[in-house]
Formats: sequence, structure tokens, C-alpha cells
Amino acid sequence: MKASQIVYFDKPGKANTEAVLEAVRHRVAAGGIEHVIVASTSGATALRATQLLEGTGAAVVCVGEHCGFWGGDSQKMTPERRAELEGRGVPVLIASHALSGVGRSVTRKFGGISHTEIIAHTLRQFGGEGLKVAVEVAIMAADAGLISTDREVIAVGGTGSGCDAALVLQAAHMNNYFDLEIREILAKPRQRAAGGRE
Repeated sequence: MKASQIVYFDKPGKANTEAVLEAVRHRVAAGGIEHVIVASTSGATALRATQLLEGTGAAVVCVGEHCGFWGGDSQKMTPERRAELEGRGVPVLIASHALSGVGRSVTRKFGGISHTEIIAHTLRQFGGEGLKVAVEVAIMAADAGLISTDREVIAVGGTGSGCDAALVLQAAHMNNYFDLEIREILAKPRQRAAGGRE
């Protein structure tokens, strides 16, 4: 049996970013991790992860929010930040969100809830928005062919900006979601955000 510590935060949010990324760096140093998938709206969290993981042998994958997430055709990651990340060898994925997608549109238009949203809300019960996002970006990275589904990876997510959750998991593609396995929780908030998107 393998024993490890979980970092718990009193509240979710950006203030936990450095502690999450330190926990990730510590776990990468323990071995067996080749990829760290980081949810990053502006690219700042992915850039910080890249800096902290430099020289560890772990490759960072940045997953941003899809265009239009905040309305219109907007994208919060600037072309300059994207170029900076890609210049450091970090692939940047901008794609539909695996755990909302068209289902969220149907709910907004007609009411009710989709099967996908039930999965998302269930994940939030275990660790808030950040834990749900960590699972989601792992699926998205697998679907884009940026990570393998037969190796453990670290997935990092957050509530709003920054990060507050990190998991070791074996990813799965969207079409076989239930093959995904969360193997370790490295960090998470003890409670969900009040009044957030959750």
C-alpha cells in the first residue's frame, strides 16, 4: 500500500495555486508521471506549472476554455501567451468542454439536466469545481491525442482562476468516460465555492 498526503484547503480559489503546484512537483519527483494537464483560462497557471516543473521530465499540457465560454467569440488566452507557452514546448488545447458541451445549451434553452451535467455535479460533490475541471481537462487532452490513456497523468483544475485541485488519474476518452480512474488526490478544497458556477 502506498501512503501519501493530501493537501486540503479551507476555501477554493486562486490563493491555493502555488501550494497545488508544489504538491504536483513533489508527486512528479516521486516518479511515474510523464504528463501534467493544467486547466488554464489565460495561460498564467500553465506557465507557472511549466516553470516549477522545469527539469523534472514531466511535460505540461495546457487546456483552455472554449471560445465563447464568456460570450461572443471571445477567448481569454491572448495570442502572445499562447505563443509563449508553445515556444516552451507546451501544447495548448482550446476545445469544447467534455463535461458540459451541448448538454449545457439544452438545459439553458429547455430546462432539465443532461446526463453529462449529472456527472459534473457529482464530481463537484467530491472536490468542488477544481476537481471536476481536472477530470474534464484530462478527458479533453486524451481526446485530442495529447496524452495516453494507458499511463497515469496528473490533472490540475481550479475554481475561477488559478488552481485548487490536483489528481493522479488514468484518463479515458469521452466515448468511454467510465474507464477513467482517479487514483490519487493530491490537493483539493474542503468545501465548494458559495454562489459560483457550481
